[in-house]
Amino acid sequence: MASNRIIAINEEIQKELSALLRTVKDPRVQNVMISITRVETTPDLRYTKVYVSVLQEDKAKEALAGLKSAAGFLRRQLGSNLGLRYSPEIVWSLDDSILYGAKMLKLINSLEVKHDEETDEN
Repeated sequence: MASNRIIAINEEIQKELSALLRTVKDPRVQNVMISITRVETTPDLRYTKVYVSVLQEDKAKEALAGLKSAAGFLRRQLGSNLGLRYSPEIVWSLDDSILYGAKMLKLINSLEVKHDEETDEN
């Protein structure tokens, strides 16, 4: 279980990175809608794993490559904005939970339509 301090730092990192993503000049990052869904930082504050969700599924790998190339810039900006002793190394990970949720919703809606068709026949 993460301590309250780590939880607060995770929230601050998520907030700062969300703002900093708008300043990245890489076209792989600029031309895509990216959301930071979750941040997990190690207790020693050396590494932080950032889970991102990309709206355009076909551009997800390109966006992740752009984020990885901008990691040094983002790390430096994050360190100066948060004022931490150590600036954590950023590890990017693709989070497909939003896409998975949309797929499940589509399946549920298709079941409801089939159920409605069956009750109309009877």
